[in-house]
Amino acid sequence: MINLLLDNVVLASLLALIGLGGMFGGLLGYAAEKFKINSDPVIDTIDELLPQTQCGQCGFPGCRPYAQSIADGDAINKCPPGGQTTINAIAKLLDITAVPLDEEHGQEELRTIAYIREDECIGCTKCIQACPVDAILGSAKLMHTVIEKECTGCDLCVDPCPVDCIDMLPVKTSIDTWYWPSPENIPPSTTSAYTEGHAS
Repeated sequence: MINLLLDNVVLASLLALIGLGGMFGGLLGYAAEKFKINSDPVIDTIDELLPQTQCGQCGFPGCRPYAQSIADGDAINKCPPGGQTTINAIAKLLDITAVPLDEEHGQEELRTIAYIREDECIGCTKCIQACPVDAILGSAKLMHTVIEKECTGCDLCVDPCPVDCIDMLPVKTSIDTWYWPSPENIPPSTTSAYTEGHAS
């Protein structure tokens, strides 16, 4: 067998590669099980409720770290992109009282998406480096563009742009983005009068 391997270099190399692959694969599998971090379902659920803009307005580098902090007892009202809807959803999940948005972190605004005025773009790639979700497509000294479906509207690409060719524009209403608006709160007296009128 040894003589066969010595005579056939290709076969010996192939067997060596298979052996090394099996050994390293086994080590990686062992390490994955040994050092596996069990995810907390509460943190996962909070993270799903957050808007995933990764904008950092809450004071954390992304939505996941903020979700972790909320699970550890931090305030639930630091996310302007999520607004009151997200605050209410997290409060319901954690069975605590919903509070208004902390305006120290910003104000709730209409969702926007970045648009690059492509004829003014100089291809500096600074916006690409600033984008936390890789929603900008382009390369050095060539025109850049934004992948609309990937953009979260975090606004982090605007300041680094040296030629100020990025605009944050409201999301266009389409069949995918339109939703039925919630009705305004009806005062209790109006509700009771409506009920009594229909009961008679």
